[in-house]
Amino acid sequence: MLASFALAAQFLTRIPLNINIPVTEQRLGQSVLFYPLVGLLIGTLLLLLTWLLPAQSFALNAAIILSTWVLLTGGLHLDGLADCSDAWAGGLGDQQRSLKIMKDPAAGPIAVIMLLLVLLLKWAAIQSLLQVDLTLGFLLLTPFLGRLSILMLMLSTPYISTNGLGNAMQIHLPRFAAGLIVCASLLLCAWLLNIYTLLTVILLIYWLRHLAMQRIQGVTGDVYGASVELVEAAVLVSLALAYG
Repeated sequence: MLASFALAAQFLTRIPLNINIPVTEQRLGQSVLFYPLVGLLIGTLLLLLTWLLPAQSFALNAAIILSTWVLLTGGLHLDGLADCSDAWAGGLGDQQRSLKIMKDPAAGPIAVIMLLLVLLLKWAAIQSLLQVDLTLGFLLLTPFLGRLSILMLMLSTPYISTNGLGNAMQIHLPRFAAGLIVCASLLLCAWLLNIYTLLTVILLIYWLRHLAMQRIQGVTGDVYGASVELVEAAVLVSLALAYG
């Protein structure tokens, strides 16, 4: 299990673990179970960072926290969001055209606009939450819920490619254990946060799944990345509106 967690951390973050782990398809599937835990790891590191930052510099602190957040993941999920944004706008509902755009490494204007809007929303929400001293809750649970969304999509939505890591992960994902983790995590977050934030997350994932099925008849790794970024932004904004 420790090896599966380390594999998940190596895949989702840029934390230099330097652990040589034999990668098998079964271990790839098991590693997905630890994605929410990797989110907690990211949140813990961000929480430690906030304790080192000067008090009252809310705007600057929010920028430093957000920049560190992006660096910890290497922009992995932002890349997925950018690819999906271009594909949704330029694919015109055609599956093959959308998939071709998603594979294009160049970012179009829609991708740039979407990235700027999501990062702006995150920065403003973090700044607001810092002022009401909710750092423990939002820094730990936001990246946790973001990565939990990957499990929810894997359990509910087909992966469209028969090749690649995503397909192997979904095939070998222990579905019963994943379902238990999702249910327990949602109940825990409903208790720790508020029911409105939780409903926002669930509705957002449902909408993203509907859009992915409509446009490309399934999900890809880019859709997983987009779900992480959009869920994180939704949680931060929801909490900022409720408590900020």
